[in-house]
Order: sequence, then structure tokens, then C-alpha cells
Amino acid sequence: MSDAPNTSDSPVSAELSRDLTLFHVMMMGLGMMIGAGVFVGIGLTMPKVGPGGLLLTFALNGVIAVFTAMSFAELSSAIPRAGGAYNFARIGFGRGASFVAGWMEWFASSLAGAFYAIVFARATVDFVVQFILNMETSGLVASITVKVVALAAAGVFIYINYRGSSETGKIGAIFTVAQMLFVLSIGIVGLIVAIVNPERMENFQPFLGTDGNWWGLLGTMGVIYVAFEGFEVIAQAGDETIDPKRNIPKAMLYSVAIVTVTYVLVALASVIAFREPGAGMELFGDPNITPTAKFTGAITNLIPIPGAGWLLVTFAIIASSTSALNATIYSATRASFALGRDRMLPAFFAKLSATRKTPYIALAFTAVIVLTAAAFLNEHHGAATASIMFLFLFFVVNLCVIRIRVNMGDELEYGFIMPLFPLFPIIAIICQIALGWGIMSESIVAWIIGAAWVLTGVCVYMFYSRSRVPAVDHEIQVLHKQTAPDADSGKYGITVAVGNPANALELVQNTYKLCGAKEARVDLLHMVTVPDQVPLSDAAEYMQEGKESIMETMLYLGPLFPISSHLRYCRSVARGILSGVRDNRADMLIMGWHGRPKARAFNLGSTIDPIIERAPCNVVVLKGCGGNQVFKRVLVPLAGGLNGLFALEIAKILTHPEEGEITAVTVDTGRRRKKFDIEAFVDANIQSGKLEGPIKTKTIQADDIVEGILTEAADYDLVVMGCTREPLVSQIVHTPIPETIAQRCDKPLVMVKASGRIRSWIKRWV
Repeated sequence: MSDAPNTSDSPVSAELSRDLTLFHVMMMGLGMMIGAGVFVGIGLTMPKVGPGGLLLTFALNGVIAVFTAMSFAELSSAIPRAGGAYNFARIGFGRGASFVAGWMEWFASSLAGAFYAIVFARATVDFVVQFILNMETSGLVASITVKVVALAAAGVFIYINYRGSSETGKIGAIFTVAQMLFVLSIGIVGLIVAIVNPERMENFQPFLGTDGNWWGLLGTMGVIYVAFEGFEVIAQAGDETIDPKRNIPKAMLYSVAIVTVTYVLVALASVIAFREPGAGMELFGDPNITPTAKFTGAITNLIPIPGAGWLLVTFAIIASSTSALNATIYSATRASFALGRDRMLPAFFAKLSATRKTPYIALAFTAVIVLTAAAFLNEHHGAATASIMFLFLFFVVNLCVIRIRVNMGDELEYGFIMPLFPLFPIIAIICQIALGWGIMSESIVAWIIGAAWVLTGVCVYMFYSRSRVPAVDHEIQVLHKQTAPDADSGKYGITVAVGNPANALELVQNTYKLCGAKEARVDLLHMVTVPDQVPLSDAAEYMQEGKESIMETMLYLGPLFPISSHLRYCRSVARGILSGVRDNRADMLIMGWHGRPKARAFNLGSTIDPIIERAPCNVVVLKGCGGNQVFKRVLVPLAGGLNGLFALEIAKILTHPEEGEITAVTVDTGRRRKKFDIEAFVDANIQSGKLEGPIKTKTIQADDIVEGILTEAADYDLVVMGCTREPLVSQIVHTPIPETIAQRCDKPLVMVKASGRIRSWIKRWV
């Protein structure tokens, strides 16, 4: 049976114009973050967690945002393409996860855009009606007016985005510079007032308000987390940024640092604005005043000049909300464009305007979501829903950065690598789960809308996208698969990585022994090698050699064991083999090795080294064990542990059943305080039934472990030894002893690695 993918359709060819500088993309990120979220957030947060909780809400959210921004920065520097989290999930977890990520990214940015349109409208209407016309804004007429203005504002910036990325970036930069001046001026005035009038710091009592509590911070942090997600829009600009590998990570980290400081200053200004302690909590606690009006009232108290505070706040909110509205529409459009480009959504989503080079159809569908949300949601539920969607999205990205670094770190060219990996993404994941839980107490509507959108996306993928998505370069493709009709998945599974036909028979004899001892089902795996310059759609043309290798092996093993086979393609052979092992739920992987690698960076080779470290099963690597060799005298160097026990087990299987003799050996250099008791180790495992005897033991005296074992090996037919359990990173400093012996030994040799149950489960599923 053949499972070769349909590669006749390729992703839609669509080139975006590359003309955004570091300044432009950083302004886009700042524009999306230093938006109206801070003003609405202050009005929503102060009544719930008090003045101290207000500062902590912004400060702690800034820290969490830095952790996630580093994940975005690392991935964006390696995969600088429009689509952001969608692209990361495609490479990290495959098509299904990537579609859901892109689907969430599209919706999250669209909801954020609607939220900013509403805030802009609210501030504008309040200013005109109350400040200019001196009238009240409550009532149905005022609500309808706000909605109409919000829809109009969204329409204007939808048109600006249609004009092109350069136009979007330049106009966005102008609005962002303006908003930075307005917002920073508020923060600076507040800081000056706090220094000149230190008695106003009494406004921070009670620190968490009269009814506040520490757990309440989770809810407030979750609701206004939307105000920190501007680095996501920067990730969308990968196709349009000059030198993206350098500029995108810089823009992300710089913008998060700037916005956190700015938010804390503005929050400080809101608290110390009042001359009388408690006056602030009285204003912010009034349920009849809108969040933006509460913030306006605070700054009016801060700046006693008649009308100055109101004007400053109004212009700051208008500049901030329009800048953020511009950036969110841009981000949402690029997310849906990427889905169309890769056929996750209909191909027309990736169509570009002939004159503007903008994805106008993706923009049109984004406009529908933005306008609909602006018409039916208010500030509170709009912010909460956008936040929960971004939390879902960032959770996926933090998982992706771990998986991609571990599985593909040697395949990608990074422009930025986060320090202390994987500490920051793990902390971010934990915090995002907590914030999501906090949002539930603030807005159950947000969870309902978010869950409904995700479930809708899963249905769209299952019934439409899954069968239409073409392959991409980083994906693993099954070009051919044949399953044995009598293969029992409950049996012990052995995967044999088969190379070219000339070397295939080297594995047969010893594979036969291992399979026979385990009564195993066998899966023959061949990785098809395709030159880098050849398109993925032509990979099937390179299958012939793999088919010949598998047929040669099946001639010998087919009559004896249930054998399945498949050919896979992946730019990284190691990753392709590991995926085959996981898919087949193999308990053991057998592969050949041809000696010392050419590259000094590897111990056993660029393919075997990562497999040994990452394989979720036992690994057996054969070197020089071909032909009809009979192993009568087998040497097993030991230092204890799982690998040593597994090495003895494999040695017992490969040794001649009647004339064979196994010698377990350890080297005593005289430098260790506690010597390894090899006799006790072997006897304990024989008595427990883990090993079958007899097995001789021997301790040799030598100044150097490697030289001692190599000298001893001269009198044996085969050497079986365990690999190091050190990670590859630590092996860069020095080559471990087992690998050094393997490189220098001229005898037939078997390297083994045993995978413990917990370690194996983590590698298989995580």
C-alpha cells in the first residue's frame, strides 16, 4: 500500500514587498502594545486589586511577556515568514496544530483590532460630547454612536492596510511616535509629582484595595494581557522586513522592554494623581463610570490646568488606539494570508493586489471579523476574549520553541538564541495557564467565544484543510508504506534503518538474531535522500535505491518475521528516523555505522548522535558486524547503569549459543574513591532474572580507561558497550569515553543505548 502524499499542488506563490526597517517593525509592535489597553486596563484593574495590584499587574505581565517574546524572537529569527505562530506550529507539531495556531492567531488579532476600535470610539465620543458639547453620554443614542464611530475607524484602517505594508508601516510609525509622546508625558508628569510630593505615595494604601487579594491579580493580569502582545505582530512581518533574522528579534525585545516601563509609569501616575488618600479608589470604584472615563478623571486630577488633563488623555487614547488598530489589522491579515498561501484555507486568501502587493482578500475576511466584533462586544469582554486567544496562542509557541530547538536545532539558522533554555518558555507556559484560569473569573464569555472558535477551526481542518495541504520543506513525508498483514502491534517492535543496497546485508544477520530473541515484528525504514536544490514535489523520484535496499533485506528476513516497510523523506535524516520510530511505536532501533565521522562536532556522526540522544526506545548501532561472522569471545566494558545492563543483554543474543563466552570488564585507574563492583553488578542482575549467565567478570589496572579497554579488546571477536548518557551539549567540550573507544576500536563493535520508561515516555510524547 502506498501513502505517498499528493504533491502535485504546491503552496501558492505570493511575494510580499520587503521594505520595513527595524524602526518600522518596532513601531508596529509598540503601536499594538501601547494602545488603549493600558487606559482601559487601569480602569478595570484598580477597583479589583487596588493601587499596588495595579502596578503589579503591569509589571508581572511585562515579565511574562518577555519570556514569551524570547520564544517568538528565537523562532522568528530562524523562520522569518508571514504567519508567525502558524509557521512555528507547522514545523514543530505538524499540519493540524499549525492550522489551529494560525486560526487562533487570525481571530486573536482581529478581536484585538475590534477592541481598539471600540476604545477609540468611546474616547472620541466622550471628548466631543462631554468636553466640547458639555452633554452627558449615557443612553442608547450614545451607545449606538460609539458603535458607529468604531465601525468607521476600523474601516479607515482596513483601507490603510490595503494601501500596502510600506504605507501601513509609515502611517503606523507616525501614530506610534505620537502616542509614545502623549503616553510618556503622562508617565513622566506622574513620576515628577511623586518625587515632588512624596506624601502622595500614601495613595498606595491599602496596597491591594479594600476587597483585593493576591489571587485576584490572575484575573486582572489575564484580562489586560492583550496590551502586551505586540511582539506577535512583529513576527508577522518576516516576509516584509529588511534583514529579518537580526531586526525582528531586536524589535520584539526592545518593544516589550519599552512598553513595560511605560505602563508602570502611567499606572504610577494614575495612583498618585489624587491629593486626598482614598479619592482614587472612590473614583475607580464607581460602577457607573466607564474604564476610560475613570482614567481620564485620574489624569485630570494629576494635571490641575483646566482642560489640559482631559485633552492629553483624549489625544493619548486616540493616538494609541488607532496605532494599535492599524497593527492588529495588519497582523490578522498576514495570519489568514499564510493559511491561504499554504492551502490551509482556500487559495484565494493568498491573492495579492497587482498594484499594492497586499493580500486584499485575506484583508476582506479579516475586516468581517473586526467589524462584527466591534459591533457586538464591549471593552471588557473584547479585551478578555482577545487575551484568552493570545494566551492559547502563546502557550503553543512556547511549546514549539522547545520542540523545534530539541528536534531541529541543527537544521535551522538562528539569528537569536535565548539564554537558559528551556527555563523561560517553561515558566511562560505555567504563567499562561494561571492567567487563563484567572480570566475565567472575569469573563466566562471570553472562554465560550474562544473555545467555540478553536472547535470551529478543528472542524474546518478535519473536513477541508487536511486533504488539501501540500508538503513543505521542513515536513516529514511518507513516500511509500507497506504493512505486513500478520503484524501484531502488541509484539515487541524493532525498526531497522536500512541504507543503500550495498550495506543493507550488513544488518541482516545480527538483526535476525535480535528479532528472533525478541519474537519481534520488524519495520524496515529507509530515508530517501533528496538534494537540497530539488523541490519537495520531486522527492518520489529518488525512492528507487530505498526500495532496492528494503527488498534485499526482506529476502532474508521476510520468511521468518512479519515485516512492514516504509520510505520517508526529510531534509534531516535523523529527524526522519526518529519520527518513524515514534509512529511505529518501536521498542528498539537497529542501525549501522561506518566509523569515525568527518566532522569533529560529532562523536558518531550527524545522524547517529542526535538519534542516540533523542530516541524514545532502545538503540543498537552496529559497526563492522556484517558478513557471516561468528562471535565466540565478546567483551562488554561496564560502568553500571541501564546501558551496561542492556549491553550485556545484547551481547548474550549476539554471542555464539554453544561456544560463546562473554567477559564483562571494568578499568581501575586508582583515581576513584569508590570503585565499581562489577561482580556484584553482574551477580545481582543474574539473580533477579534480568540476565542469563554465565558471564565472566574482570577488573584490569590501567592509567587510562580508553587505552586499557582497547588493549583488552585485541583478544576478542566483538565489543559491546553502552553509549554515554550525557547530552550532546556537554559532549562538545570533550568526547565521552565510550564514543572515543568506538572511534578507535578496529574490532566489530556494537554501541547500545537503553531508554528508561519515564525517559522513553517523555521523548515519545513530548
